[in-house]
Amino acid sequence: MDTTDLALVVLRLVVGLTFAAHGAQKAFGWWGGSGWEGWKAVMVRIGFRPAGPFAAVSMGVELAGGLLLAAGFLTPIAALVLVGQEVVIIVKSHWSRGFWNRDNGFEFPLALFAGTVAIALMGPGRASLDAAAGIGASEALRLALVGLGLLGGLVTAGLPELVRRDDEAAAGR
Repeated sequence: MDTTDLALVVLRLVVGLTFAAHGAQKAFGWWGGSGWEGWKAVMVRIGFRPAGPFAAVSMGVELAGGLLLAAGFLTPIAALVLVGQEVVIIVKSHWSRGFWNRDNGFEFPLALFAGTVAIALMGPGRASLDAAAGIGASEALRLALVGLGLLGGLVTAGLPELVRRDDEAAAGR
């Protein structure tokens, strides 16, 4: 294993397991997390309805996607959904608070986003389950999937505003 592959293992483990831990906080309330009911309440607060399905998807993306990224298995797909997740988190929960993490800003989610994009663009490396299984993706496909994740995240982040507008229009406002 060369140093590039070793660097990718370190990056995949840190970024992927951090995502998985955040998903476990949401799902199970581990490590001081909100747990399922608390996470659904967050979805309501930031405008996602119905909250249950949005909470389940975001929690599952972090938990399963993080584990897949850490293992280097189905890496382009894991990166696609995790990029979208981080875009939503940055836009809906952290952007208005500025950059710094001490103010609950977007510094930390941006670092996870950047790590995920780096893994997606480089590929998982030779020390991965993808490599062992012969799963690969071209540079063009990896780039396209990152772009699709960005677009999906932006569209998803805009959904609560669209729903609010539809509700207001239906109410005759």
